[in-house]
Amino acid sequence: MSEPQPASELSHEPENGENGTNGDAASVSKKAAKKEAAKQEKLRRRQEQESAAAARAQSADSEDPLAENYGDLPLIQLQSMRIADVKDWTEVGALTEALKDKQVQIRGRSQTIRAVGKNMAFIVVREKGFTVQCVATVQPEIVSRQMVKYVAGLSRESIIDIEGIVSVPGTPIISASQQVEVQVRKVYCISRAAVLPINVEDAARSDAEIERANQAGEQMVRVNQDTRLNYRVLDLRTPANQGIFRIQSRVGTIFREFLLSQGFFEIHSPKLIAGSSEGGASVFKLDYKGQPACLAQSPQLHKQMSICGDFGRIFEIGPVFRAEDSYTHRHLCEFTGLDVEMEIKWSYFEVMDVVDKLFVTMFNYLNQNCEKEFDAVRRQYPFEPLKYLPETLRLTFAEGVQMLKDAGVEVDPMGDLNTEAERKLGQLVLEKYNTEFYILHRYPLAVRPFYTMPCHDNKEYSNSFDVFIRGEEIISGAQRVHVPDFLAERAEARGIDVKTISTYIDSFRYGAPPHGGFGVGLERVVMLFCGLNNIRKTSLFPRDPLRLAP
Repeated sequence: MSEPQPASELSHEPENGENGTNGDAASVSKKAAKKEAAKQEKLRRRQEQESAAAARAQSADSEDPLAENYGDLPLIQLQSMRIADVKDWTEVGALTEALKDKQVQIRGRSQTIRAVGKNMAFIVVREKGFTVQCVATVQPEIVSRQMVKYVAGLSRESIIDIEGIVSVPGTPIISASQQVEVQVRKVYCISRAAVLPINVEDAARSDAEIERANQAGEQMVRVNQDTRLNYRVLDLRTPANQGIFRIQSRVGTIFREFLLSQGFFEIHSPKLIAGSSEGGASVFKLDYKGQPACLAQSPQLHKQMSICGDFGRIFEIGPVFRAEDSYTHRHLCEFTGLDVEMEIKWSYFEVMDVVDKLFVTMFNYLNQNCEKEFDAVRRQYPFEPLKYLPETLRLTFAEGVQMLKDAGVEVDPMGDLNTEAERKLGQLVLEKYNTEFYILHRYPLAVRPFYTMPCHDNKEYSNSFDVFIRGEEIISGAQRVHVPDFLAERAEARGIDVKTISTYIDSFRYGAPPHGGFGVGLERVVMLFCGLNNIRKTSLFPRDPLRLAP
């Protein structure tokens, strides 16, 4: 991983590519370490100097008769000493011309501060992605010169309270989202920010903006991906990230609400289990009070056991752990799984029907209700709206393979599709069917998990499916094996110790209905819907093979 750097010393580093990691992170030289220590010491001294300057300014202003109208609030006033109605506060996003000449009280971050001589200072306040320009102007008995000096000395990203009068300027305000100003009467600092290791404005720039500046002979700081993640708490404040994680919240909400409307209910399965839930070596192993255990690779086993408990239709939203060493743009070691399991009457097509209706409903809702969030994302990461059909396209695996062959791409007809083949097929499907969202089903049995039901007419194929967005897989689903002896046979064939999953297999010995389900990664859905190039952009605090903090 790249070493943290103060914003003023960040180089024009290219954004990390598909894997989002620095290959030589483990071999930092002693010289580089000393250089980094010097940078941190310089940063510390700057912070001390700023704090001392603020203290001197506070002392100098102590004789100001209007001193009670501004200043850093002492801790005691922030310890819930006052109980009051929060309706007295106005959100920045609610500041409109309708409030002209009204007194308002707002709280937010000091995004930018600019002094104009000694008698005026501008401060842009940001809250929840909205910004408003506030003006402190010297006026007798209202605003003192010391108060203007205090405002000008605030550090960027500090949390401040402002009381003032709403005014409507005669010209558009280009530096803020709200087209009104607040004439400052009182200002208090709730939490003063130290010198920033990265600037939010730098982190919010698009590649196109940086490229235009470079062509014009200007230099702009490019904050690379590892540096962003090192200071994620600052990176999350950018408009694009505010939009991304609000979109992600909507996706989870729609997932839950749609399934509840279709007769599903939510469960919460354990994440500490005795054996692998998916098979293979990509499992985090641990000691559980002297017994070997692992973190669940999915809620698969307990989803099925819940169906055997007569739950009928269930879903879960929870963490999933994969210990695979995948240094790609779309893999994480921990992600949020959206999982579904349901009884079926006749066919796994019933599960695909749920997928179809769920995601078309989700996409429609997002397009109708998240335009503000999409605009915030597009300003930094431009993308085209997802193309999808009212009724989702379904192709068999064999049909997909044939499309690839017809396009001159040779693939193993009984193997899985690699990343390049998936992307190529997505391109071919878009050209032929004008959709970037489709289902590919009836996969070869050999490439599916042990609990997947074989096809009735050809045991080399399975009653399974994957779902794709923009040429990348987001969902895996199937009909499950519900016959216990056959399930044990399939597990042994995959090298799984049946003893470690005996309770799972035994749950089918007391009568189990035919059933199926699917799982999808929340972060991957948002990444692909928004056309982003790396899943770390949609993971709040990513966990990959090289990152365990922050």
